[in-house]
Amino acid sequence: MHHRFHVPQSPWGLGLKQCKRVFIPVLIFLLFVGVAPRAAGSNQLSAAPGSLNFGNVTVNAGSTLAVTLSYSGNNSVSVSQITVSGNGFSVATPSLPLTLASGQNVTLEVTFDPTASGCVTGRLSLFHSAKNLLAAVSLSGTGVTPPAVPSANLSTTTLGFANQPVNTTSSAQTFTLTNAGSAALALTSITLTGANPGYFAQTNNCGSSVAAGGYCTVSVTFTPAASGTWAAAVSLADNASGSPQSVSLSGTGTAAVASLSSNTLAFGGQPVDTTSAAQVLTLTNTGNASLTVTSLAFAGANPADFAESDTCGGSLAAGAHCTIAILFTPAAAGACSAALSIAYNANGSPQTVSLSGAGSHDVILAWTDSTTPGVIGYNVYRGTASGGESSTPLNSTPINASGYTDGNVADGMTYYYVVTAVASNGQTQSPASNEAAATVP
Repeated sequence: MHHRFHVPQSPWGLGLKQCKRVFIPVLIFLLFVGVAPRAAGSNQLSAAPGSLNFGNVTVNAGSTLAVTLSYSGNNSVSVSQITVSGNGFSVATPSLPLTLASGQNVTLEVTFDPTASGCVTGRLSLFHSAKNLLAAVSLSGTGVTPPAVPSANLSTTTLGFANQPVNTTSSAQTFTLTNAGSAALALTSITLTGANPGYFAQTNNCGSSVAAGGYCTVSVTFTPAASGTWAAAVSLADNASGSPQSVSLSGTGTAAVASLSSNTLAFGGQPVDTTSAAQVLTLTNTGNASLTVTSLAFAGANPADFAESDTCGGSLAAGAHCTIAILFTPAAAGACSAALSIAYNANGSPQTVSLSGAGSHDVILAWTDSTTPGVIGYNVYRGTASGGESSTPLNSTPINASGYTDGNVADGMTYYYVVTAVASNGQTQSPASNEAAATVP
C-alpha cells in the first residue's frame, strides 16, 4: 500500500524559493569581490581634482586641464594602464608603468577637443598591473559650434615697384583678398591712402562682398609725377577682424635732369672772318635716369657766325657730364647774336644758351722772313700818315711769325705800317721794311 502525503503549497514558500534563486548569485558576486586581491597601498593614490569640467569648448579648438596624482602609502604603487572614455577626451600618457613612491606626485594633462556641438561626459581611469582600479576622474564638457564669421586674408602686405620713368605708368601688380571665414565678407571700401596716393591707382573685382571661401584680386599701378621715392597704401575696410587691412606701396620715379654751367656766352669783338678762342659749356645730368641728347642747333639772327663741338655723344648716365665748345667767326662787322638750342629727354627741353659777339675790321699784315742769321722776331710799327709811323711797336715782344693782325683799327681810317727784324740781343733792329698802307672800310 502506498501512502501519499499532500503538502499544501503556501505562497510564502513559493516566495522563499524565488528569493533563494535571486540572492544566491548576488552572494556569490559579493564573495568574489571580497576575495579579489588589492594592490598594496592602492587606497592611498588620489587624483585632484576628482572631476574636470571643461565648460564650453569651441568645436575643433581644444582645451587642456591638469590632474595631479598623489601617493601617500608606505610602499610604492605602479600604474600600468591609463584609459580615457568619452568622445573628444584624451590624455597625454607618460611612459608606463608609472611608479610612484610614497609622497610623490605627477601631473597628467587631459584635453577636450570636441568634434561636434553638445554635452559630453567621460572618465579618466588609472589601473594597477593586476587590473585593479586605482583612481578615477570624471570628465565633462560641452562642444560649442563657433558662430559664422568672415575672415580677411591678404596674399601680401607690400608691393614694391621698380624704377619707373616719370609720367609713365608701370605694369600692374596684384594681390589677393581671401575670405577664409564661414560668413560673407562685406567690403565697405577699397581706397588709396598714405603720403603719395595720387602716384598710384587700383582696380579690383571684389564688389561689395566676398563669399565664405571665396577671393578677389586688386591690381595696382604706379605713375610717378616726379623723380624720387614715393609711398602709399591700399586700405580695405570690411566686417572682418583687423579691419581695415592694408597693403603698403612703394616705387621710385626716375628722370634725367639737365643742368648747364651757363645760359649766356659773350665773345666781345672779333675781327671779321677770324675765329675766336673757344668758350666751353658743361652739361650735367643731375637726375637718376639717362639723359639722351637729341640735338644741338643754332638759331637766331646770326647762327652761321657760331659753331660748336661737343663730347656729349648719344646719352649721359645719371651724374655724368659733357662739354660743348662754342666758336665765334663773324662774317661782317657789327653786333652778332644767336642761340644754341639743346634738346634732350628731360623737363625743360629744349634749353637755350644766348650767344653774342661783334665783328670788327682788322688789318692783316704778312712779310717774308729775313735771311740774316740771329733774327729772333719782328716788330710792327703803325702810323696814320705816310712815313709817320710811331717809334713804339704795336707788339710788346718780338713776333715769332711772318704775319700780324691789327684788330685795333677804326672804320674809314687809313693806316701805314713798316716791319723791322730784331736781333738776338733783343735790341738791335734792321732798317724798316717798305711801307704798306691799308684803309679800313
